[in-house]
Amino acid sequence: MSPSNDAIGYWGIYNEPNGNGITASEYVQMYNTLVPAMLAVDPTIKIVALELSDYGNQEQQYVPTFVQGVTAHVDVLATHFYSSCNQSDSDTQVMSTVPGFASGVQYIYSQLATNPATAKVPVWILENNVNADYEGANGMSTCNPSQVFVDDHRGSSAFFAAWRPYVYSQVGKAGAQALYHWSYQGDQQYGEYNNSASTGTLQLSYWVDYWLNKYFGQTQWQLLSAASNDDAEIEVLAVQQTGGPTLVMVTDHAVASASDNNGAGAPRTVLVDVSALGTFTSGKELVLDANTSPTAGPSETPITPAGQMQVTLGGYGTTILTLQ
Repeated sequence: MSPSNDAIGYWGIYNEPNGNGITASEYVQMYNTLVPAMLAVDPTIKIVALELSDYGNQEQQYVPTFVQGVTAHVDVLATHFYSSCNQSDSDTQVMSTVPGFASGVQYIYSQLATNPATAKVPVWILENNVNADYEGANGMSTCNPSQVFVDDHRGSSAFFAAWRPYVYSQVGKAGAQALYHWSYQGDQQYGEYNNSASTGTLQLSYWVDYWLNKYFGQTQWQLLSAASNDDAEIEVLAVQQTGGPTLVMVTDHAVASASDNNGAGAPRTVLVDVSALGTFTSGKELVLDANTSPTAGPSETPITPAGQMQVTLGGYGTTILTLQ
């Protein structure tokens, strides 16, 4: 049991075994041995399985073996998603990975369904960020040892104001039950709070996650059908609460130039048609983009709802409409 004054409710059984020389069969054996012993000591704890380092179809290589071989209890199956391990990857390359995150979640659920004991296990994403690289020996890249490590500022720039809501929408629609940022304290690549600055400062990434959680993470929502005629560049998430508000999130992840790396994104104007949902009498709009103050964050502004409303995005960014 943990000696901490704060009880540890969830226990992950090894972190990224697939990246640490452990085969799927070995992991199943370890899991089936360790978990019953842990639950015998404290039957109230929850157990998180796998926490895959997700690259190169790792779900296909690991999940089927685990699902068919596991005999011990599973509360959560977890994975990690990063879009890159190379700062020189273009914005187009990084954005193009996001639908693959959703496909990964869907695949995991399809495998969990093949075993009655795991059919209702939720999928959590316990690490998520733009770039997984970090500085190794002598200032060199860990992922690319022949290169000097370079911070990927897309983890906290306006790029993030499009990338993270795009990820959130895609994996949420696929059924993921949790999405965790890596990490709170860090730098311009990893942190929501930049503790590498002399005084420490909040970053745009903080406000993106703050408002995603504030809007979507505190309430049970019904997912609405939302169609876009430009899925390649615009992501739309629409949800509704019975007897409560409707939220429509519009994300512009359009890349301006194929060579962009932490570019500004391409401006887009979107006509949001909510006429099928009835009449709304009041509304608010929140914008997360390059103009958002990292210090103060964005502010909700009142809007007059209509059956069709125009949303203008000046580049990478997200607009969230709250309609009553």
